[in-house]
Amino acid sequence: MEWHHNNYVISDDKYLLNLDIIYNLLKPTYWANDRSKETIKHSINNSFSFGVYLENKQIGFARVVSDQAVFSWILDVVIDPEYQGRGVGSILMQYILEHPSLKKTKFALATKDAQPFYETFNFIERPCMVRRIAKDEQ
Repeated sequence: MEWHHNNYVISDDKYLLNLDIIYNLLKPTYWANDRSKETIKHSINNSFSFGVYLENKQIGFARVVSDQAVFSWILDVVIDPEYQGRGVGSILMQYILEHPSLKKTKFALATKDAQPFYETFNFIERPCMVRRIAKDEQ
């Protein structure tokens, strides 16, 4: 699917995604800075993946892991720093939450620093358990 908002295009077409750009957007993050391009590619292939484009240049990315019935987990929401503060992340989130295959599911995500942003989309903080992967399991 493809959505247009002003000059921005949001698409879930994986063939439009630029792996090099996504890798460079994720590299400075606290949650994905150790991922290889191969790991990122594998995660894209096994998720709903969204690109944000301005004049055919990819400026944002996010993905969602979902069973498409009950639950969806939002991950890797990133916007090129040059375009942050312009509402691009909000546009991306709006379309993720309205995606026909996802909109009836309960969404969750994890963040250390963007709670106020996600609260605007009715996310609330709840405790959860996370299993750490042992080094020998990686």
